[in-house]
Amino acid sequence: MGRSLTHKLIDAHLAAGKAVAGEEIGLAIDQVLLTDTNGIQSWLQFEALGFQRVMPARAVTYIDHNVYQVDSRNTDDHRYLQSVARKYGSLFSKPGNGICHQVHMESFSIPGQTLLGTDSHTPLCGAAGMLAIGAGGLDVAVAMGGAPYFFTMPSVTRVWLTGQLQPWVTAKDVILDLLRRLSVRGGTGKIFEYGGPGLKSLLAAQRMTIANMGAELGLTTSVFPSDDVTRSFLTRLGRGEQWRPAAPDEDATYDDQLELDLGAIVPLVALPGSPDRVVPVNEVAGTAVEQVMVGSCTNGSWHDMASVAGVLRGQRVHGSVSFVLFPGSHRILETMAREGLLADLLAAGALVSEPSCGSCAGIGHVPASGGKSLRAFNRNFSGRSGVKGDAVYLCSSLVAAASALTGVITDPRTLGAPQPVGLPAKFAASTVGIVEPDGAGEIVRGPNIKPVPLGEPVAERLEAPVLLKLGDKVSTDDISPAGAAVLVFRSNVPAIAEHSFKYIDAEFVARARAAGRGVLVAGETYGQGSSREVAAIAPMFLGVRAVLAKSFARIHRSNLINWGIVPLVFDDPTAWDGIERDDRLVFETLRSSLVAGTRVAVVNARTGARFTVSCVLTPRERDILLAGGILAHTKAAKT
Repeated sequence: MGRSLTHKLIDAHLAAGKAVAGEEIGLAIDQVLLTDTNGIQSWLQFEALGFQRVMPARAVTYIDHNVYQVDSRNTDDHRYLQSVARKYGSLFSKPGNGICHQVHMESFSIPGQTLLGTDSHTPLCGAAGMLAIGAGGLDVAVAMGGAPYFFTMPSVTRVWLTGQLQPWVTAKDVILDLLRRLSVRGGTGKIFEYGGPGLKSLLAAQRMTIANMGAELGLTTSVFPSDDVTRSFLTRLGRGEQWRPAAPDEDATYDDQLELDLGAIVPLVALPGSPDRVVPVNEVAGTAVEQVMVGSCTNGSWHDMASVAGVLRGQRVHGSVSFVLFPGSHRILETMAREGLLADLLAAGALVSEPSCGSCAGIGHVPASGGKSLRAFNRNFSGRSGVKGDAVYLCSSLVAAASALTGVITDPRTLGAPQPVGLPAKFAASTVGIVEPDGAGEIVRGPNIKPVPLGEPVAERLEAPVLLKLGDKVSTDDISPAGAAVLVFRSNVPAIAEHSFKYIDAEFVARARAAGRGVLVAGETYGQGSSREVAAIAPMFLGVRAVLAKSFARIHRSNLINWGIVPLVFDDPTAWDGIERDDRLVFETLRSSLVAGTRVAVVNARTGARFTVSCVLTPRERDILLAGGILAHTKAAKT
C-alpha cells in the first residue's frame, strides 16, 4: 500500500507512538522558529526548564510583530531576545528583516524536514515539502530542549487540484473558496495534502498563500510536494543545492479526498468578523473603503508585490484611500528596489512599510472608528485591527489593488486584461538582517520582563463561579487582544493579564480577581486563530481553573493543558443553554475523574441542574494537567 507524502514525512521523524489517526504521536523536530510575541515566552520557559543549549539543527528567533520600537519596552524585549538567542544557539532575525514565515521559507526551508513554530501560520513552509506545524510557546520550548513534539495524529485529506486559475483569480481566492465551503472548523483534526494536475500551475508563492491560510480552516498543517516548482524557487534564491524531491507514492491512500477545479474559482471577499464569511467580490462591489492594505505572511511575497505594481503602474491611488504595502521580507523589498517596482508604487501613491507583520496584529495603521478596511491579510476577527467594532474585509492582492484605485471594493475583472507578472531571475541575496549565535555574552533583561508564572495542581473538588459565558468562535484575539498597547507586555504576564477579554467584558479582570478561582463557559471552537499562548497563561494567572466548551481549537486546547487549565467538553451541548454568568458550578470529583478517565459530573448550584463533561487525555497529557502544567510538572519531578 502506497504512502502519502504526509505519512512519509511523519514516518521519517516518528519518535513515539503510531501514525494512526486519533493516536498521540511524538515527532523529532529539525527546525524551530520563534517570534517576538509568542517566542519571548518560549525563551523565558526554556530558561525556566533549565536547558543549556538549543538542540534542533536550526532555530531562528524573529523580530517581526513588535518591530515599531514605540518605547523602551519593545526595545528591551528585542535586546533580551537577541542576547538569549546568542547564548543558547539560535539565529536572530533583526527588526525589519521580515516576517518569520516568509523569511524562513526563503532562507531555511528544506524539503523533507520538520518545522515547529510559535505562530499558527508556521504551516506556510509546507509549501516547500516540509511538515511545518504551529504550536504553543511551551511546546516549542520543550522541543528546543530536544524533546519530541507531541500531538494527536490527524487524518490526511488529499486536495486534488484540476484546471488553472483564470485571469485576476489568485491563490488567495483558492483558500477563501475552501473557507466558504468548509468554515473555520472544516479542517479540525486534519492535514491537507495537495496534489493533482492543477498543482503544476501554482507558483511557490501561491502555494505559500494556501498553506499559510490553511490555519484559518483549523488544519494541523498543509503539505505540498517538492517538485520542479520548488526547485525553481530555491534556485532563484541561490539555494538550489538544498532542493530535494518529495512526493507521495503513485498508489498512496488517504483518509479523504476533496476535489477543487481551479478554473471554476472567482475573486472572493471575506466579510468582517471571520475569514469564512466569504462571498463573491461582485456581491460587495461598490462598498466604500478608507484603507486598503496588502501584506502579512499570507500576501507579502514578491508575486503579490509585483501583481500590485502591475495594477498601479501609471495609475493613481484614489484620494479617499490610504494604501499600504507590507513586503514579507527585506530580501523582497531589496529585490523590488533593484527591479524598479518601488518607483512605480511610490509614483502611484502607495505607502511601502518596512517588512513586518504590522497592522495584521493591530500594530500600526489602525483603521478609523466606523471606517472600513480592505486587507490582503489572513484574519479579520472583530477588534484584531486594534479598534473595537472594526469592519475589516479580506481579499486577494489583486482585489485590493483594484479597490485602491477606485475607493470602493472592486472586481478586478472590470479592469480588462491583467499585466503579466514575471519572476526575477535571481532574488537579492540578503542576509544582512541575520545574526549568528556565538554562545557569548550575558542575557540582558529589561524591567518589563517578568518571571514565568506556575500553574497549580488540579484540585479534587472545585466550586467556582462562571466568570464569562461565551458563544461560538471565540478567538485568542478575544481572550488576549492584539494591538500595540497590549502586545508590548508579551514578556510581562501580570501586566498583559490586565487586558484579558477587554473588548468582551471590561469588568472581567476585576471579577476574576474578586472570585479567586473561576471557570469559563464557551461554545464551538473556543480559542481559534492565533497560537497566542498568553490567552491561556493570563486566565490561569487570574485564577481560571477550567473551561467548559462545546469544542476547542487544537493549539489552544494544548496550551490550556500546558498551563494547568482543564479543557472540558460538554457531553450534551444543550447543557450550555442552562448556564448563566455568575452561576456557581460544583465539580465534586474533578481530579479523580481525570485520573480515572471518566466523565466529570457538574452541578449548577443556582438551578440544581446536573450534567457531565469530558476531558479525553493521553497519559502524558494527564500527568501534565494534574500537576498544573508542564513547568509545574517539571519542577515537581526535580524535587
